[in-house]
Amino acid sequence: MNYVNMLVDTLVGFAALFTLTKVLGKSQITQITAFDFIAALVLGELVGNALFDEQAGVPEILYVVFLWGVLLYVTEMITQKFKGSRALLEGRPALIIHKGKIQKDVMAKSKLDMNQLLHLLRKKDVFSVRDVEYAIFETDGSVSVLLNTLKQQATRQDVNALPETVELPFSMIIDGEIIYDNLAEAKLTEQWLMEEVQKQGISRVEEVMYAEWSKSQGLYVQSY
Repeated sequence: MNYVNMLVDTLVGFAALFTLTKVLGKSQITQITAFDFIAALVLGELVGNALFDEQAGVPEILYVVFLWGVLLYVTEMITQKFKGSRALLEGRPALIIHKGKIQKDVMAKSKLDMNQLLHLLRKKDVFSVRDVEYAIFETDGSVSVLLNTLKQQATRQDVNALPETVELPFSMIIDGEIIYDNLAEAKLTEQWLMEEVQKQGISRVEEVMYAEWSKSQGLYVQSY
């Protein structure tokens, strides 16, 4: 394949993909689901193979893009016309925190662990689980958060009324395991942690799903 043919094929492939994106709509990018992600990977692979295949030219590239675009468009129409198909093709949002309590079973079904949940919350500028009243794990992999009443009131206060220093909570136990680095950073001992956990009616660390500590609010514990 000479460079001229490769240039032509590349330009045609780019134009075809750009047109397909416009036809399918912005939701394919801004609200990408697992199905959309796989579809985009397959489409890119098909076009890439066509570009470097000496026996494939412009007609073959256009045919691949057109065929895959039709399949995606039909799938999109199916999800719009038939509500029952949305759960299968797009997935469903999952309520992972309900009234301040982490929903272990829902997290397990969503293949989400505590470290991932904490990461998603931090991306929403939420650094403490106890500040969350409700959290929904969306189909695109993001999390939507509704803070509890006290936290909402705090965020609406005048900046001058807020404390000069911001306190960062420490995750002490995640999935039944003590985070010793955080324990040392907070200048606390394992013995103290166990005593505090036992005060809440929990005898073993393995029974704790998540525990965090802050100087002002003390230890927050949620068991399995």
